[in-house]
Amino acid sequence: MNPKITPLEPWIAHKIGCQDGQLTREALEVYQLEKLRETLRLVRLKSRFYQKRLDDAPHFVSRLRDLTQFPFTTPEDIREQALQFLCVSQDEIQRVVTLDTSGTTGQPKRLYFTQEDQELTIDFFHVGMSTFTEPGDKVLILLPCERVGSVGDLLAMALQRLGAHPIKHGVVRDISETLAVMSEESVDCLVGIPTQVLALARHSDGLKLKSALLTTDHVPDAIARAVECAWGCSVYNHYGMTEMGLGGGVECQVRCGYHVREADLYFEIINPITGEPVAEGETGEVVFTTLTRRGMPLIRYRTGDISRWLTGECPCGAALKTLERVKSRVSGYVAVGDQWHLTMADLDEALFSVAGVLDFTAAISREGTQDCLRTEVRVVEAANDNIVGAIDAALESISAVKFARTSDQLEVVVAAQKTRLIISCPIKRTIMDRRTCA
Repeated sequence: MNPKITPLEPWIAHKIGCQDGQLTREALEVYQLEKLRETLRLVRLKSRFYQKRLDDAPHFVSRLRDLTQFPFTTPEDIREQALQFLCVSQDEIQRVVTLDTSGTTGQPKRLYFTQEDQELTIDFFHVGMSTFTEPGDKVLILLPCERVGSVGDLLAMALQRLGAHPIKHGVVRDISETLAVMSEESVDCLVGIPTQVLALARHSDGLKLKSALLTTDHVPDAIARAVECAWGCSVYNHYGMTEMGLGGGVECQVRCGYHVREADLYFEIINPITGEPVAEGETGEVVFTTLTRRGMPLIRYRTGDISRWLTGECPCGAALKTLERVKSRVSGYVAVGDQWHLTMADLDEALFSVAGVLDFTAAISREGTQDCLRTEVRVVEAANDNIVGAIDAALESISAVKFARTSDQLEVVVAAQKTRLIISCPIKRTIMDRRTCA
């Protein structure tokens, strides 16, 4: 059976006014250029931040590529001057999202959204979820739901529009409790954080699902395989961040990369060092510009994520571009020894392939003449005593670890902890480099 075209395609065709309902790249780019011009006029008129930042930028863009002449916006800009970005009065702001920095004492980022901005997110969630969700499905939401306008709350509204039945559970804190809900409610689908969903899958017995959407962090292939095996379901990836308005893109049924909401966001891939655009198909840093947001528009925002546009048409037949799954970040490469580098994605694929592993932390320190990689691994309560050896062997399968150890430039220390059925609140997972934290 051929996979159906992503539902984002007809949705975007309708949004941009394609009369025959058929989306073309030409029509989409004409629309993007028009919306880009509108956004640039808006920020120059209303945003105190961009009135200064764009002082030397061109006052007219004749084509989308002219955007490369504009300066970037960074996370530091938002931390330091968030209110200066606003293009509406604070009375029109419906939702403020505060993002605490991880592992630093820096100021948090604050993102501001009007009711119309949040409606754009609900609309995207409604259409994106229809890729693998049908009317009548029971969908367990394992994301923050408590506050009005939170990501889980907006997702619940979107699912109701779809005719599905959302179950607002929140992040997982007690595995047994969440598994009981899944069983009692006969859940068809769920949306959650990769490591939390993995913990559920590795503690469940006999549960079956139709689909699962993993979001908020990098989704290792090893986690997707384990979840699919445990529940006999299809696992989909979502790409987004609060700065994008929570939703950026979602996989179609082919599941080879994200189709992104190109009517609301204009994406670029740049060389993270030079800032210059890379050739189509080359890897670089993801940068986006909002095209339809009123409260806090962003121009050329640097995400820090590494990806590329996949070349050629997606097998689903979409005219939309396909963004390769994001697996690493610009700041995610940690040196080990004299000539090797390690990423969180390397560790993820190796360690989550070990049966019984639920989550882990990793840190690099300098001890004497060697670097030291310390991993503290959370494993299921039923794990046998040989799991530490299996974890060490998995680490050895990573080229950087293997060669650095062979050259006596790296020591590896593994500690495994059998868990209680409680999961702490999620944070962004990264390798802590303690050599730079003195």
